[in-house]
Amino acid sequence: MGAQLRVYRQRIKAAQTTKKITRAMELISASRIQKAQARVAASGPYSRAVTHAVSAVATYSNVDHILTTEPETITRAAVVLFTSDRGLAGAFSTNIIRESGELVAKLQAEGKEVVYYTVGRKAAAYFAFRRRAAEKIWTGDTEHPVFARAQEIGSTLVEKFVQPEADGGVNEIHIVYNRFVNSVTQIPEVVRLLPLEVVEGDEAPTEGEALPAYEFEPDVENVLDSLLPVYIESRIFNAMLQSAAAEHAARQVAMHAASDNADNLIKDYTRLANNARQSEITQQISEIVGGADALSSAK
Repeated sequence: MGAQLRVYRQRIKAAQTTKKITRAMELISASRIQKAQARVAASGPYSRAVTHAVSAVATYSNVDHILTTEPETITRAAVVLFTSDRGLAGAFSTNIIRESGELVAKLQAEGKEVVYYTVGRKAAAYFAFRRRAAEKIWTGDTEHPVFARAQEIGSTLVEKFVQPEADGGVNEIHIVYNRFVNSVTQIPEVVRLLPLEVVEGDEAPTEGEALPAYEFEPDVENVLDSLLPVYIESRIFNAMLQSAAAEHAARQVAMHAASDNADNLIKDYTRLANNARQSEITQQISEIVGGADALSSAK
């Protein structure tokens, strides 16, 4: 009984230590969610302004540009996964990997070859464990995204898109990331980045209406060449910010659940320890009573 009681007390102490850690991580994630949400909100006006400018050029010009024109045949597609660098965030990265798997299955069913780009150590570890090749891996900025990393990812993707297919280029680029909804809800989002799909575009005028008086300087091609990479970078940076906010929220929820589980373990082991202690006391009393009876019988 004494050995069993020691085991229970050791487990209670371990659960209490774990609870302190998970509770601290929960509070840290809760404080970081507010900052991450503020960054997402701050990036909104810039992203909308760039989207509006691209919409105007794409809607009111008749120029075929490589980033806006749909290829006749799409045979090679790139998929970019945005996961986390650290764990202890529940199913945050797992949901992205599962969603990307469904997307890849769909693309392969359409006869497209798929190449991968990963953001975050979790995706890199997943690909390394399964011996899958990734064209490029970015790590280290998932919790605190920086625009320089978004520029690097954007330039890499645009370069791969304009590259001839014979030299390893792609005809289509998709990004998969977690969109932050609220503190308890994060939704995996799949966006086709290229060829360009304008999300908030201006509607073209109906028959009989006059086109707006847009003038492009120096010309439409140069405007698109300068504007579309900026648009791609802003979309990628927004995805990184959304993913960071969703990661903090997922970690807060996971750590809250872990703290509750630690509380339940402490209660269960405390009850078992009390039962073991009670059994030990009962046994000791029985031994004392038995010894006293033996002594009185001997007299």
